[in-house]
Amino acid sequence: MLLILHLARILLVAFIASLVLNHPLHAKDLRGFATENPGDTVQSVANDEDFMVPYVCSIPGTYATFEMVPVPGGEYLLGSPKSEANRNEDEGPQVTVKVSPFWIGKCEVSWAEYRAFMAQYEAFKKLDSLRFARSRMESAKKEVDALPEVKKYFDEQKTEVDAVTCPTPLYDSSFTYAPGEEPNQPAVTMTQFAAKQYTKWLSGITGEQYRLPTEAEWEYAARAGSETAYSFGDDPESIEEYGWYEDNSDFETHPVGSKQPNAWGLHDMHGNAAEWVLDAYEPEHYSQLKSDISAAEAVAWPTRLFPRVIRGGSWLSSPGDCRSAARQQSDDPEWNLSDPNLPKSPWWFTEEQATGVGFRILRPLEPMDTEMQKKVWDADIKRIQQDVADRLDEGRGAQTAADKQLPEAVDALKLSGKIQ
Repeated sequence: MLLILHLARILLVAFIASLVLNHPLHAKDLRGFATENPGDTVQSVANDEDFMVPYVCSIPGTYATFEMVPVPGGEYLLGSPKSEANRNEDEGPQVTVKVSPFWIGKCEVSWAEYRAFMAQYEAFKKLDSLRFARSRMESAKKEVDALPEVKKYFDEQKTEVDAVTCPTPLYDSSFTYAPGEEPNQPAVTMTQFAAKQYTKWLSGITGEQYRLPTEAEWEYAARAGSETAYSFGDDPESIEEYGWYEDNSDFETHPVGSKQPNAWGLHDMHGNAAEWVLDAYEPEHYSQLKSDISAAEAVAWPTRLFPRVIRGGSWLSSPGDCRSAARQQSDDPEWNLSDPNLPKSPWWFTEEQATGVGFRILRPLEPMDTEMQKKVWDADIKRIQQDVADRLDEGRGAQTAADKQLPEAVDALKLSGKIQ
């Protein structure tokens, strides 16, 4: 049965790939480039020699897909004017920020996508044990040699560079899934570290570079060229058409993309799930920025566990907290009160506020160097590094290298019956 399902998945992915390859927008590359101007019917961004265009990506080894939308470079005023209704002091003073082009998720990361990452847990543990045993036991070496895909994965991986920690199984799934667990609903309650590890895993197995947006990039994308409180104007009552918030959510999240998009085709920038960005939360941060700064220079890189910035508002939020410039902050101790483990989970939160927190992914046009990759993907403070190390030492975590060979190695383990 597993073999039949495996073959069916291969055929499905091949069929989708053939359709994409034959589409004129993808004459140059499957991943968001076209050699010719696609015209007004498709949102595109002119580059030096080609055009950035939207694309759909199948997550290797799964049935899950996601769509990326190109965003043009430009400049805008970060923050809100003093005259804006419901404005908070941490939204100013406004600063002109220059933003480079990028692709960003058309929608928030869904449970279908994030569960594909969660499902790697047993595979990661098995690969880790096989790697350890292979170097010490002849029987384990023969076991690996009998699985060519696994052997190739071990022979070619760079564990120290590519290592990803997979989120442990949920402590209380009834809590995590309380606002909705359907595949098309936004994934929530993960920590910022877990979201960053998801982007590292996705980058490794696809060969593209994905990460969380910075705070400045997120607001630029949310505004979509607007200067009003919301991407659709200043009237908070109009949010009914664009977002899920406290008055229309019925105490749950809703399928991503089920409300109207902003002018750049992005859904759920106002409500549904609030979204992690890379920045630490600093209430006076904007006052420390110079005008005409780049988005990369505007980042407040974290130096402590919390607070960190969350943007966009959620199904729990008021319209005012869903504004383009509105900033929220994490509160890790309060969000983990029910977690009985010590140390507290570096992957999951356990309180209601966290059921409104998810994330969206971004792909920069310019490749990131090694230093930047570490900053956007890995644990950024010793506390998180130690918590993860403790969990791994106790056998309550799983880590392995994420590269293009990983999905085939995992499939080989499934087909051999070594994992479910």
